[in-house]
Amino acid sequence: MTEADDRKPRSDEARYDPEITSEFAVPEGLEVPKGGESETTSEFAVPEGLQTPQPPSAEPEGSAFSTPSTYSAQNAPAAFTPATGVPLVSLVKDAPWQDRMRTMLRMPVTERPAPEVVQREEEGGPAVPRVLDLTLRIGELLLAGGEGAEDVEAAMFAVCRSYGLDRCEPNVTFTLLSISHQPSLVEDPVTASRTVRRRGTDYTRLAAVFRLVDDLTDPETHVSLEEAYRRLAEIRRNRHPYPGWALTLASGLLAGAASVLVGGDLIVFVAAAVGAMLGDRLAWLCAGRGLPEFYQFTVAAMPPAAIGVALTLAHVDVNGSAVITGGLFALLPGRALVAGVQDGLTGFYITASARLLEVMYFFVGIVVGVLIVLYFGVKIGGKLNPDAAPMISERPLIQIAASMLLSLTFAVLLQQERSTVLWVTLNGGVAWSVYGAMHYVGDISPVASTAVAAGLVGLFGQLLSRYRFASALPYTTAAIGPLLPGSATYFGLLSMAQNDVDKGLVSLAKAASLAMAIAIGVNLGSEISRLFLRVGSAGKRRAAKRTRGF
Repeated sequence: MTEADDRKPRSDEARYDPEITSEFAVPEGLEVPKGGESETTSEFAVPEGLQTPQPPSAEPEGSAFSTPSTYSAQNAPAAFTPATGVPLVSLVKDAPWQDRMRTMLRMPVTERPAPEVVQREEEGGPAVPRVLDLTLRIGELLLAGGEGAEDVEAAMFAVCRSYGLDRCEPNVTFTLLSISHQPSLVEDPVTASRTVRRRGTDYTRLAAVFRLVDDLTDPETHVSLEEAYRRLAEIRRNRHPYPGWALTLASGLLAGAASVLVGGDLIVFVAAAVGAMLGDRLAWLCAGRGLPEFYQFTVAAMPPAAIGVALTLAHVDVNGSAVITGGLFALLPGRALVAGVQDGLTGFYITASARLLEVMYFFVGIVVGVLIVLYFGVKIGGKLNPDAAPMISERPLIQIAASMLLSLTFAVLLQQERSTVLWVTLNGGVAWSVYGAMHYVGDISPVASTAVAAGLVGLFGQLLSRYRFASALPYTTAAIGPLLPGSATYFGLLSMAQNDVDKGLVSLAKAASLAMAIAIGVNLGSEISRLFLRVGSAGKRRAAKRTRGF
């Protein structure tokens, strides 16, 4: 008999043995206490023999929603809602939508007031994915037009609330837009995103998008989802208000006006204008061939520098430095610099870093183009003096007129609406008047004078934008044109071309300080203007972000 046969009878015997009922039976010899109920009622039961200390006055808690025994009404901890409740946020209805949406974005989701007006085109309302798609498309146009990240988030939040989507969280970075909507805590969120691949300067389109958002947030104007899509498509199809030849002419007049600001005469005005127009056409040619913007800036910076060096070599009695400085004014990326610093000051550090990195690349492209021309000009005998400081305090009326012309042409280059050109021209004249009075008459440092003048630009621009319910960019960007550090940049590059690196770095550091003063002044002026607007809540105005860095 095999071993398997030996196991089979024992298995049958065990199967019919009445003492063994299952494999979970209590082994023989182990005593089990007798009782009507099971000893173990839950896997969370306290094991036998383990004593838990109980305070003498402790009372058993009835449920998870009962008041804890350690809670005292007289000494309530800060983690609980105070007896007076959470302060109710009341928004001023006649305030611009930018300020109302910014106020709600700066508070937690649970404290935001529910939308009062819901625009519905049918009983069930518009589909959530379509509303999110419209929101992303509007945010894409704003971000591509150079709007600040906080204002883009405010616009996206306003569009969602206008269609009844309350619990929405927009998120904006330099090239990516995303938004998430969660109807309730027990429902799955719906998230959509969109990538911004192309950026262009067209403030007319930017103003049209602001009007669309303003109509969407107006409780008396009922714009259906289909109507909003139709208007958005029209905005995208609209052509630029100024043709290409007008933009080229505007760049030339801008350079000529900038050369007058730094001491140039009529010959310098014409030379700077011709150089800037040649650079603009070369940049358009490079753009048509698909070259990156870095090389476009490099090529555009060469003709003004070449004309300035040529006039110096020809021994023409003109200020060649003023010609080159005027050409640089038309290329300095003041718009991107202001937007980058504004994003950093409002807490959008990723977007600010990307914008400032873009500004650095553009600036390096300008440096490369000018340095190449200056280096060869110095090698062939060009007498360019980096210590020749321009005298611009002798002709104040001419300088003010030149600053206004510079702001006007800058507004044309930014494709602004014709109704805003006059306002920004006056704003630029005021900015230069304040700067000249403080620096040349009051003998105040150029950095402080620039900061104060830029602050007035931001203040007036913000007030004008709130008066017209539009973006502040068309009223501020072109007005800071006369304050851009063109001369400091040029003299720094000239010193480096003549192997005086230390002096060149000092001059470039001064240019960077002036640029930062412009950006911070514009932002500070905008924030000061908001202090006088009837916007916000019952308490203090919240900060841009939820932390202070710690």
